[in-house]
Amino acid sequence: MLPKFKRVLLKLSGESLMGENSFGLDPKVLAQYAEDIKSITELGVQVAIVIGGGNIYRGMNEAETGIERAQGDYMGMLATVINGMALQSALEKIGIYTRLQSAIKMEQVAEPYIRRKAIRHLEKGRVVIFGAGTGNPYFTTDTAGSLRAIEIKADAILKGTRVDGIYNADPEKDKKAKKFNKISFSDCISMNLKIMDMTAFTLCRENNLPILVFNMDTPGTLLRVVTGEKVGTLVTG
Repeated sequence: MLPKFKRVLLKLSGESLMGENSFGLDPKVLAQYAEDIKSITELGVQVAIVIGGGNIYRGMNEAETGIERAQGDYMGMLATVINGMALQSALEKIGIYTRLQSAIKMEQVAEPYIRRKAIRHLEKGRVVIFGAGTGNPYFTTDTAGSLRAIEIKADAILKGTRVDGIYNADPEKDKKAKKFNKISFSDCISMNLKIMDMTAFTLCRENNLPILVFNMDTPGTLLRVVTGEKVGTLVTG
């Protein structure tokens, strides 16, 4: 099998790492994700990863938490590093060399984010996990994923979700929701389809970076996406 992409940025939500739990990390999910990532590295695909932190902390609602937005966002960034460490451990357990880079300095657990170093790691076949978002409050991990993908010159963002693509309505609530196999950036905006936050989405659009949305919870789907099967929804043009 020949891969369709040479280098990808895999964007995962923190909530997906909870599995069926209501908080934290599910070892089974981590193990499945690690195996799926291994399957594409074995094809020679260079993989970078950005993970959210919502399974540990979400700092968005200042009114409810009483925590200032900027402070809460920094707390969320630390949560993404915890998730990055957990995925790094799962990957290394099955023999995949990884590097965790953090946008906030914490030398004991992660390298600082250095763009050229990240690219060198990828060229050597290591999986690079980007932690701590962009290092700035008021930016989501979606934006961090888009930014890092552009910086490392990834061929695409692969956005792993709980559903098998983009629909015109929530398929978990509306049985008649229609799935798109392919859709343009403009149509996503005009139909108000919330795939990513607008900052992240605009970055992808302006830099002609395609986004492929698929169900990461089904084992083997990531490999099917990378080998060019018609899986999920492609956002392009």
